[in-house]
Amino acid sequence: MTTKNGRISVHMEEIAEAAKTLRAGDNILLSGVIYTARDAAHKRIAALLDEGKEPPFPLRGSAIYYAGPTPAPDGLPIGSCGPTTSSRMDVFTPRLLDLGLTAMIGKGGRSPAVCEAIRRNGAVYLCAIGGAGALAAQAVRSVEVIAFEDLGCESVKRLVVEDFPLVVGIDCVGGSLFR
Repeated sequence: MTTKNGRISVHMEEIAEAAKTLRAGDNILLSGVIYTARDAAHKRIAALLDEGKEPPFPLRGSAIYYAGPTPAPDGLPIGSCGPTTSSRMDVFTPRLLDLGLTAMIGKGGRSPAVCEAIRRNGAVYLCAIGGAGALAAQAVRSVEVIAFEDLGCESVKRLVVEDFPLVVGIDCVGGSLFR
């Protein structure tokens, strides 16, 4: 981790280690590969896991961004891609964290069960700015649909981001911006 313009610069390759030292309120710039998944995708991922199958991307050391990006305008990799309300994924999140998911990106608070799973697994919850999907889109360098294409904007996408501005909402030692 380094500092850039007063923010902590974190690459996804080091997110598991970074999660141990990041604290609620830290401003970060995230770079690397992240995956989008919203409600419908989470239901399908849970069904795959229930069937003993692998999810569409490796959970260990990964980050899920709770977003359903709009189609890309000409010349850009993605349209608006602001965060959705994270609590809608709370029913699925502890299981994913227990399987190695390291970071989640969204907006709003999380349930006590999710907060405990974050602590138990040394993970981190990162907050994106709600209502600023165009700002988030500026950090996206490439997009690839990797699963559940029939879900349209809610399909699982592999995003490569650079300097995605985020705030640590909940850290692995119990710190939270939401209480």
